[in-house]
Amino acid sequence: MTDVQTTEVDPPWEGLTGAELHAACMQAARDGDRRAMARLVDELTPLLWHVARANGLDRSVAEDVVQTVWLALFSQLGKLRDPKALAAWLITTTRREATHPFGRRVQPVPLSDEVAEAMPSTQPAPEDEAVRADRDRRVWRAFVRLPHRCQELLRLTVLAGRAEYQLVAEALRMPRGSVGPTRGRCLDQMRDLLASEGGSR
Repeated sequence: MTDVQTTEVDPPWEGLTGAELHAACMQAARDGDRRAMARLVDELTPLLWHVARANGLDRSVAEDVVQTVWLALFSQLGKLRDPKALAAWLITTTRREATHPFGRRVQPVPLSDEVAEAMPSTQPAPEDEAVRADRDRRVWRAFVRLPHRCQELLRLTVLAGRAEYQLVAEALRMPRGSVGPTRGRCLDQMRDLLASEGGSR
């Protein structure tokens, strides 16, 4: 009885982080431990969600994509050769699902004039919106002019956060210690591109 209680309190992935945590959870999940599956979902779903949204999917379609990716993983748990590469596999699979050739994007429902007039406005003033839209266009133009590697790195570090640099390193197959400095260089390039077209640094 004591051993069972200890196992419940201290699962094999307790105290682990990053790739080590994923590998331990993967092994336990292969052995049928539902807690391990739940831990993987809790740990990595936010990252997959942001990857899906970064590909232009709306909320409901992004949820569908993320669910499809998890189902794909759990249906072939034994086939992933390197459990430590789990994050990279999930990110790659999410991108592929998000750009599925049959398309998952849902067309917006038309908003009639009557409904629009009855709805209270939560939008900023037109002048503020115009300034924001112009700034966003400048930032986006600068972003898409960056090298593809920089675009990928910035997407993942912004969406995943600094605490998840290890996941970013795994996804991009680069040393963890080079993620921050490379990110800084990419941001410098982006600032220079903004400055060159009169945008704010």
